[in-house]
Amino acid sequence: MIKYIGKRTTDDGGTIYVFLINGLQKEIRESALKQYPGCYEALPASAKAQINANRAWMRKL
Repeated sequence: MIKYIGKRTTDDGGTIYVFLINGLQKEIRESALKQYPGCYEALPASAKAQINANRAWMRKL
């Protein structure tokens, strides 16, 4: 079971997403979402839109 709890910002400006995975709280960086199957799908639409915007910005560099 994967449940999205929220997000927080680190001191260096990065975003960490907080999930409840099988009863344990996990803090996952945006770049590590692919390592946790099902976490990206559990995100709300606004968080997915922000991630897609970040990826589009990185492709421009």
